[in-house]
Amino acid sequence: MLTGKQKRFLRSKAHHLNPIFQVGKGGVNENMVKQIAEALEVRELIKVSVLQNCDQDRDEVAEVLSSGTNAELVQVIGNTIVLYKESKENKQLELPR
Repeated sequence: MLTGKQKRFLRSKAHHLNPIFQVGKGGVNENMVKQIAEALEVRELIKVSVLQNCDQDRDEVAEVLSSGTNAELVQVIGNTIVLYKESKENKQLELPR
């Protein structure tokens, strides 16, 4: 579980990132969860955009993605979800205590 200080740090790091996944009309499926998990292993911190034609609520999408990938939900702002998962192989971010 992330502390408030760690979430603030991750939000500041995510500010300059562009969303690399989009959730559209089909919603979240197994393949998307798998691809996002792989992207988290490489990048640790990613943004996911929820398109307006998505059938699911953005909070519901965020919950499904974070539980499916075992990642921490950092923030849901507008239609953008920020996810963080510490990488096993290539660790890049050092979280504050």
